[in-house]
Amino acid sequence: MSACDPTLTSPIRPFFAAESPAVQELIARLNLLKHPEGGYYVETDRDPLRVPSPFRPNGTASTSEKYLGGKDESTRSASTTIYYLLTPGSPKGIFHRNKARTIHTLHRGRGRYVVIHADEAQEAQKARIETFVVGHDMRAGERLQWLVEGDKYKASFLLPDRDGAAESEGLLISETVVPGFEFSDHNFMPPEVLPQLVSPEQYEELKWLLPEPN
Repeated sequence: MSACDPTLTSPIRPFFAAESPAVQELIARLNLLKHPEGGYYVETDRDPLRVPSPFRPNGTASTSEKYLGGKDESTRSASTTIYYLLTPGSPKGIFHRNKARTIHTLHRGRGRYVVIHADEAQEAQKARIETFVVGHDMRAGERLQWLVEGDKYKASFLLPDRDGAAESEGLLISETVVPGFEFSDHNFMPPEVLPQLVSPEQYEELKWLLPEPN
């Protein structure tokens, strides 16, 4: 039984399989790049409208903080959208969080998401863990669209295209971030944080979703 989800009869595990030529064709057709979280991505839209950043007091920043890498950190694009793809050769997206909310929309494939609600945890309490499958079988409870609010750690991994099958042509989704994504609003989960947020049994089940040591 899973220590993270009592509805699962076995611990959360990744799915690995040989990568088909069709997956490589999709990567090339969509001009996808390797993502530092794992998988592949490409930004497809960045709204030219700039809005005050909600991540600074009153949408302002100090002079030393205002420009990072040539960008005005006091504002954000109203929204950004990417394609994101997990494949048998790169089947997981490691734990990370964004300050902004992210709307996810499924295009093809199946995967499992693990969301740790670190922002809800009180002092000395463990965080709530949510897991769910994204896919086209709505009768089985799979999701076509899902929202992850800001400041929640999330990870994802590939599943077979059908339950009981052994192949996947990849999990392709869109992610729309509101306000728009900036890497300065993003961070990977430090390895020492996970055991602080979850029980020892949950840690053993989820530690493979942490960033690899440098």
